[in-house]
Amino acid sequence: MAGVVSAQGAQAKKAAPAATKPAAAQQLADPRTLTFPPLNFQIPKTERVQLKNGMVVYLLEDHELPIVNLTAYVNAGSIYEPADRVGLAAMTGAVMRSGGTLSTPPDRLDSELEFMASSIESSINTDHASVSLSTLTRNLERTLELFGQVITQPAFDPSRVELARLQSVEGVRRMNDDPKSIANRELGRAIYPNSPLSSIPTIASVSSVTRQEMLDFHKRYFYPANTMIAVSGDFDRAKLLASLERLFAGWQNQPKIFPEVPAPKDDPTPAVLFVQKDVNQSVIRMGHLGIDKNNPDLYALKVMDFILGGGFTSRLTQEIRSNQGLAYNVDSYFETGRRFRAPFVAETETKSETTVKATTLMRSIIAGMTQSEVSDRELKLAKDAIINSFIFGFARSDAVVNQRTRLEFYGYPEGYLENYRDNIAKVTKADVLRVAKKYLHPDAMKLVVVGDAKKFDQPLSVFGTVQNITLNNN
Repeated sequence: MAGVVSAQGAQAKKAAPAATKPAAAQQLADPRTLTFPPLNFQIPKTERVQLKNGMVVYLLEDHELPIVNLTAYVNAGSIYEPADRVGLAAMTGAVMRSGGTLSTPPDRLDSELEFMASSIESSINTDHASVSLSTLTRNLERTLELFGQVITQPAFDPSRVELARLQSVEGVRRMNDDPKSIANRELGRAIYPNSPLSSIPTIASVSSVTRQEMLDFHKRYFYPANTMIAVSGDFDRAKLLASLERLFAGWQNQPKIFPEVPAPKDDPTPAVLFVQKDVNQSVIRMGHLGIDKNNPDLYALKVMDFILGGGFTSRLTQEIRSNQGLAYNVDSYFETGRRFRAPFVAETETKSETTVKATTLMRSIIAGMTQSEVSDRELKLAKDAIINSFIFGFARSDAVVNQRTRLEFYGYPEGYLENYRDNIAKVTKADVLRVAKKYLHPDAMKLVVVGDAKKFDQPLSVFGTVQNITLNNN
């Protein structure tokens, strides 16, 4: 009997949980019906200080780790280099650091930074230059001294200049290796014809750059009133500001004289540009001139951006990737121009045999945004995603202080960050349709395809007259 009782008891124990389990717990929760309290997030505060020489410094102390990060932003860029010296700015930015300083030769600078586990980097891109450092707090003073030398007294060591020249020449020679880089470059040239915003270095232009031209470029644009600094991490505020005042006390200001850069103009003429390359996958890029940061429709465009091409729930991704299986990645976006109007770009890569099919579908989906209002669900998903992801831009103290610095550096309006979420929340379906009609121009896009025409499902001429681009490396 004992065995029988034990068996019955075991069965009772197994049955008990199911019998006593609340009915509500047996139903799976629908994530679409879950509700949460509003997210209360305050943007971290930074401190703004102006040094005696006019240089603006943003500070944010964070003592969690014994590390300090500092970045200087300088109003310089390749948009200011002569037309026959394309590559001068990038080479100057590289050799500022690699070429040592008047007080510290290149090899000694390299070894001393390595010994301290510190780093100093410099670069110049299209519309700004930057010089940055990262160091342990205990090595801050010495690293800061070396940083001051790099930004104010670069030596441009001749051997390092020559090395940069050789590296630049090799970069030009290899610029046609990557189909994606080719497509991005050619789309930029189509949207910004004859503009420094789309200038491409050649072997001749980078080979012609001299050490003296680097020195002159640095002298012309690097001075206190043209520079802003962002500092974050484990530092003592009073000591840091005293060090910055001392390091840059002798750095002379000069008049702000910048070459005139013509603003890009709208070109409503469509174009079909083709680059023949023996690859199995076609790279597709299309777009036209877009907006800058001062556009009053910026927030509605960001919501429209998300719905059209921003992520896995976007119309482009849902149809071209999920439904049709034509591509792994497809997206679109309006870049926000900081000094000039930036482009609208739609992009994907697909196998050669579906090149025209994928391109046709992309153009159709883009055109569809201009024809009717988005759904309530699309609007809510886009706005929630943008608003809820806002917090991730402030996850690190260096990101916070650099963002604040860049806002002033590029002249963003006061309260841009503070009002960002509210401005997104105000966007309506009517707003999305209005800006789609106003700023999307499906019939005026520049289309660039890089691939093997022999394998295409149809000729690209179905989109218009094809302009063949011949690749060269000079």
